[in-house]
Amino acid sequence: MQQDNPDITFITPTAPVATATHGGRAKCLQRLVRLDLPVPSTVALSFDEVHRIAAGETPSMDELLAPLHQGTLICVRPSSEDPDWGGPGAVLNIGMNDAKFAELSEKLGHDAASAIYARFIQSYSTHVARLDPDMFDDLDLSAKDTCKQLLEAYELEAEEPFPQDVGDQLAGVLRSMARAWEGTTARLLRQAKGAPADAGLGLVVQEMVLGLGHAECGSGVLQLVNSTTGLPKITGRYLSQSQGRDALQTGASALFLEKDTRGPSLEDAAPEAFEALKQQAALMRVKLREEMQIEFTIENGQVYILDGVRVQRSSRAAVRIAVQLAQDGIIPAQEALMRIEPRALNELLHRQVDPEAERDVIGNGIAASPGAATGRIVFSAAEAQASAARSEACILVRRETTPEDIRGMHAASAVLTERGGITSHAAVIGRGLGLPCVVGASSLRFQLRKKSLLAPDGRVFKEGDIITIDGTDGEILAGEPKMLEAALDDAFQSLMAWADEERDLDIRANADTPADARTARNFNANGIGLCRTEHMFFEADRLTVMREMIFADASEDRRSALDKLLPMQREDFIELFRIMEGQPVCIRLFDPPLHEFLPTERAGMRDLAEALNLPLSTVTRRVEALGEYNPMLGMRGVRLGITVPEIYDMQARAIFEAAIMANRNGANVVPEIMIPLVSAKREVELVKTRVDAVAAAVRTEQGLDFDYRLGVMVETPRAALRAEDIAPHCHFFSFGTNDLTQMAYGLSRDDAGRFMSAYVQQGVYPEDPFHTLDADGVGELVKLGAERGRAAQPDLTLSVCGEHGGSPESIAFCRKVGMDYVSCSPFRVPVARLAAAQLAIRDKIG
Repeated sequence: MQQDNPDITFITPTAPVATATHGGRAKCLQRLVRLDLPVPSTVALSFDEVHRIAAGETPSMDELLAPLHQGTLICVRPSSEDPDWGGPGAVLNIGMNDAKFAELSEKLGHDAASAIYARFIQSYSTHVARLDPDMFDDLDLSAKDTCKQLLEAYELEAEEPFPQDVGDQLAGVLRSMARAWEGTTARLLRQAKGAPADAGLGLVVQEMVLGLGHAECGSGVLQLVNSTTGLPKITGRYLSQSQGRDALQTGASALFLEKDTRGPSLEDAAPEAFEALKQQAALMRVKLREEMQIEFTIENGQVYILDGVRVQRSSRAAVRIAVQLAQDGIIPAQEALMRIEPRALNELLHRQVDPEAERDVIGNGIAASPGAATGRIVFSAAEAQASAARSEACILVRRETTPEDIRGMHAASAVLTERGGITSHAAVIGRGLGLPCVVGASSLRFQLRKKSLLAPDGRVFKEGDIITIDGTDGEILAGEPKMLEAALDDAFQSLMAWADEERDLDIRANADTPADARTARNFNANGIGLCRTEHMFFEADRLTVMREMIFADASEDRRSALDKLLPMQREDFIELFRIMEGQPVCIRLFDPPLHEFLPTERAGMRDLAEALNLPLSTVTRRVEALGEYNPMLGMRGVRLGITVPEIYDMQARAIFEAAIMANRNGANVVPEIMIPLVSAKREVELVKTRVDAVAAAVRTEQGLDFDYRLGVMVETPRAALRAEDIAPHCHFFSFGTNDLTQMAYGLSRDDAGRFMSAYVQQGVYPEDPFHTLDADGVGELVKLGAERGRAAQPDLTLSVCGEHGGSPESIAFCRKVGMDYVSCSPFRVPVARLAAAQLAIRDKIG
C-alpha cells in the first residue's frame, strides 16, 4: 500500500484524505495527527473502496496492515460524511486469537486477556458471522474457561472453527460493515436523517490501545462544554481497565473526570493524564474551530486520542457554542450565524420537554405550533377560562377551533385538535400566541360527548386528566414530563444582533392584540405586517354589539350599532401604535363571513334571541340566511366591505382617529390599511373612495393632517394575474399565501392534513404546500403579481404575510423575487431574522 493511495491511505499530515471521500472521522483523525497529538496509527478506506468491498472485492490484507505494527490488535470504525448519519458499530480487538490470548495472559494476566478475547468473539459472532447472540446466554462468562466455551459455541453454531488469522478476521469485519451500510434498512434510516440515498461510508482501521494493564489504564470521553446548556463545563466519564466507550455504559463504576464530591475522579487517579487531556481538548477547540468530544485511552499513565467528534448539543447549546467561538475569535460572526439551523431557535423561544425525560406517547398529530405545555384536559373555551380563573393550567381539546374559541385559547396552556393542518385556525392562532399546538391528531379518538380521549393502546383520558402537548414534535404525552424553560439569554441576543447586521430583508410580525405586539417588539420585529381586526370582535362585550349590527336591517341601524364598537376599536389601535413606537402597522380590514359571529346550536340561538329581544324564529332565519355552502369563497373580505360598507367606514375612522392621538404623543404613525380578498380593480376603487372620504372627514373634524397608505392583500389568483390593473390604486401588495395556496391548489387548508402526509410520502407533492411555499405553482403567481404590480407602480412595496413568511425555505423565495419584507407569527420572527441573514451571507460569499 502506498501512502498516497487515494482509496487505502495511511493517515499522515499530507495523505490524500477528505471528508467527501473518506468521511468525517478519517479527516478529523488526520487533523489530530497534524496537531501532533498522540493518535494511534490509522489506515483510512475511501467510500469507493468500501463500496467495492460490499460488492465482494476484497483488498490485500497484507498491504492494508503493512503500515501498522505487526502483532498489534486493531479496531475498525465507520467514517460517514456526516456523523449524524450513523453507521455500523465499531468492532474492537481484531487480531485476537489463541496465540495472542496466551501472550496477553502473560503480559496482563488471565482475566484481562480473557475479557479482551471474549469481547471479540462475541462481537465477531454477532456482526460478522451473523449468529444469534442468544447462543451465548447459557454460558458462564465469569468462568476461567470463558473463551474456550465461547469458541466451542461458535464452532458448533457456525459449523467451522473461529478464524485465527488476523487478515481473515479483518476481511470479514470490513465486508460485514460495508454490506450493513448498503442494506435497505440502513439506507432508509439515514435518509430519514437527511442523508442522500447514495451517501458513502468510509472505514478507519486503527491500532488498539488496550486500556488494560497493571498501572493506571482505562478509557473514556471528555468535552469542555455541557451538551444541554453549552456552558463551559468539563463533562464525560472514565472507567479504569476498560475499552472503547465502556465508561458511558457502565453507570456507577465509572469515574468522574474532575474532582467531584459525588465520587472518585480521573483527576484524583491520574492528575497528569487529566491535565494533558484538558490541554489537548483546548488545542482541538482552537485548531478545529469546534467544541469536540475526545475519545481517549490511558495505558500505563500515557494518554492516547482515539477519536474526536463534534459535541452533541441541544439547540440552546448550539447557539451558545457558536456565539462563544465567535466571541473568542476562533470563528467569525458570519460563520457563527451559518452554523445555526433557523428552526432550531424554536427550542429556545418555548418551553420544551427535557430530551432526557421519559416520554409516554399516547398519540401523534401535526406539529402546528412549537413548544410544550402540561395541563388538565378541558373540552370547551368556557372551561378553559374557568381553569385560568382558578390558576390551573389546562389543555383545550376541540374537534377543530373556530373564532369563538379565541378566549379559550388565550386561557389555555396548549391546544389539541382532531382536525386541521399547518394553516388551520388552531395552528395559526397558536403560533401567534406562542401556544403549543398539535392539530390533526387522528390517532386519538375524540369522544366529545363523553368528554374523553381514547388512545390507540386503549387508555382513556377524561376531562381533568393531566396530559402534555409537544407542539415541536407533534406528540401527545400522558402525565407531566420534566421540562426545559425557554432560554433567551445573552448568547441568543448576540446571535440575533449579528443577524440584524447581515440581513437585507425586513421582518415584520402578524399581531392582532397588544400582547402579540409586545412579543413582536421583544423579538425586534420591523413592525406589524398583518393585524387581523376581526379577532378584536370576539370579546363578550363586543360580540353582542357585533350581533346587533348583523341583525340590523337598515344602514342607519347598522351604523348605530357600529358606533358602539368605534371607541373600542380605536383604543385597540392606539395601543398597537403606542407599543410599536412609530414602526409600521398594517391593519387588515374586516375579513371573515358574518355567520362566524352567530351561534350554531339551538341553546346559543335561544340566548341570542333573549339578548336581542327577538323571536327565536327570527334569529333562526337570520342564521340560516347567512349560512353559505363554501364560506371561505363566499361573502367575506372586500365583498362584505362593499355590501355592508358601514363596517369598513367604522374601522377606517377608528384607525385615523387612533393615528392622530398617537401622533400627538410623538409616535409619527403612518397607518397602513389593507383590503382583503381583492380580485378586481373596481373593488379597490370602491373601498378607496370611501376610505378617502372618511380620512377627509376626520381631518376636517380634528383640524389635523395625517398620512396613510392603502394596499391590498393578494390572496386570489386573479388578483395576482391582474396586478397591473390593481397596483396603480395601491401603495403596497401583501401576498396572503395561505389563501393563495388554498385557491391555487383547490385544497382546504383545514382539511388537507387528513391526506397530506400520504401525498408527501408518495411524492405527489415534495412538501406540504401550506408549510413550505410551492415555488413552482403558487410561487409563479406571486412572481407574476410582483412583476406586474411593480411594472404599473414602480415604488410598490411588496411583502408576504401568510404563514410562509416564517419558513426559511419560503423566505429564500421571497427574497429572490424582490419582496421588501415578510411577516410571520411573533414567535417565528427570530427564525425569519436568522434565515434572512444566512441568505444575505450566502450571497456575499458566493
